[in-house]
Amino acid sequence: MYNINQPRILRKPDVLALTNLSKSTMYNRIKEGLWPTPISLGSRAVGFVQFECETVLQAMIAGQSATEIKVLVKDLLTQRKLEIGGGYRGKVKTN
Repeated sequence: MYNINQPRILRKPDVLALTNLSKSTMYNRIKEGLWPTPISLGSRAVGFVQFECETVLQAMIAGQSATEIKVLVKDLLTQRKLEIGGGYRGKVKTN
């Protein structure tokens, strides 16, 4: 498994295939704090940190509650900001 020190980026179609979620469900989970926010890869592209996606999936498989997953996602995003230097703004693109 990869960690945040060696980040790998998954594109949105890869995450949708990995989770078998629809785009609208994925973005609803992001808004609810149940899935990590994407990062900008350019003016029209976003991606997701693979480690964060895998960590949330493992929590779901382990049967963690929505509250526990929200805490996990918040911790992952905090770790992302600390590791990368705080330049990330956390805005979700819905296009």
